[in-house]
Amino acid sequence: MTKMIKMKLASLISSGKDSLFAAYLEKQKGNEIKCFITIESENPYSYMFHPDVSLVKLQAKSSGIPLITEKTKGKKEEELKDLKKAIEKAKEKYKIDGITTGALFSNYQATRINKICEELGIKCISPLWHMDQEKELRSLLENYFEFILVKVAAEGLDKKWLGKVIDEKMIDKLKIVNEDTPINIAGEGGEYESLVLNCPLFKKRIELKKFDVKEDGRVAWLDIKKAKIV
Repeated sequence: MTKMIKMKLASLISSGKDSLFAAYLEKQKGNEIKCFITIESENPYSYMFHPDVSLVKLQAKSSGIPLITEKTKGKKEEELKDLKKAIEKAKEKYKIDGITTGALFSNYQATRINKICEELGIKCISPLWHMDQEKELRSLLENYFEFILVKVAAEGLDKKWLGKVIDEKMIDKLKIVNEDTPINIAGEGGEYESLVLNCPLFKKRIELKKFDVKEDGRVAWLDIKKAKIV
């Protein structure tokens, strides 16, 4: 029997459910997550990166996994140079064989990240790619992921959804919203953004201690003032 070769991986992390779930799934396969990588973008409308990754530092601390952070102006296509720079740092420091991404359906993101990995001679691993949206959400719960919505930006989703832990009933409600107004119930189309408070990668959970709810038209979000590991 051929012995499976364990890979050293870096995980692109945004603080949301998909990126951390991808890292967890690869760890479950026996691969080693050597570091997290996050990109701090100045552009809230970036095609590639989440606008607020401030809580990634707490997630990395809770998991005990080192974090590589790179800043970017968030200009379309140019921001890819900053991503490549961060991955190069991970390759040099941790001798990684590849990276994980939480991409589900975004061809824009997938093709560009794959190209960077090809240029650097490493693998790009996206274990959630084209996974059924409902299956992904329920799999998160089955694997003890605790996550909330921190931003909503779609018809049928309002500020009442913010800050609530997603459970089976909430998934059922998302399906009902989707029947009236077609959305990606996994949030891949920007319908919402999530924040992981606890998961098997963490040693302790994260708790939000202080936040405000902000609104701008159809968009509502949590302006998190204070969070801590508990």
